[in-house]
Amino acid sequence: MSTRVRWLGHACVLVESDGNNILMDPFLTGNPKAAVKASEVPADFILISHGHGDHVGDAIDIAKRTGATVVANYEISEWLKAQGLEKVHGMQHGGGFGFDFGRLKLTLAFHGSVLPDGTYGGNPAGLHLFLKDGAKIYNAADTGLFGDMKLIGEAGIDLAILPIGDNYTMGPDDALRAVKLLQPKKVLPIHYDTWDLIAQNAAAWAECVKTETAALPVILQPGEWVTVK
Repeated sequence: MSTRVRWLGHACVLVESDGNNILMDPFLTGNPKAAVKASEVPADFILISHGHGDHVGDAIDIAKRTGATVVANYEISEWLKAQGLEKVHGMQHGGGFGFDFGRLKLTLAFHGSVLPDGTYGGNPAGLHLFLKDGAKIYNAADTGLFGDMKLIGEAGIDLAILPIGDNYTMGPDDALRAVKLLQPKKVLPIHYDTWDLIAQNAAAWAECVKTETAALPVILQPGEWVTVK
């Protein structure tokens, strides 16, 4: 089966690829837009982009239930071990590693990172996946616009996942500029409409993407899927 992606609301994304379920930033409990419950979602791997509670979310409970390996930056990985998790893999920016699903590389992200209990969460990261079927996914996670997105795009991106909510992350205008730098084949907006503070008109943004870039914008409702290639 081809790699596909399901938006579960806010910044939580599930990737199905080569028999693996890769869950990213699993904020479900307390998420008013969550499409599934934390007790229901499958996970072989859990990827955490940074330490904020709306991204770490239910990672610990899901990992304990499913036996998933949790991947995060070194600081978060050590914190997870202190919470009782054993299947944890720490990484750092610019580094990559081969997992059962393919290769993951951590990229820059411009944001903050502190864990729910106030512990320092290291530097925030984007998640760049190179999957076994050849699909390439770049999840920018929470970030502002930065010029090195052009370098990230040079690796080729089938699906870019970008925040558009503004206030805490890129807004629609900068997210459009990010599409121009990354030049993905498809782009999925996330991190918007969860609360009034980050409400956005995704359909209007998608029209700008269609008009000004070669990328295909994909607007999903929480729970819906898109095939990557």
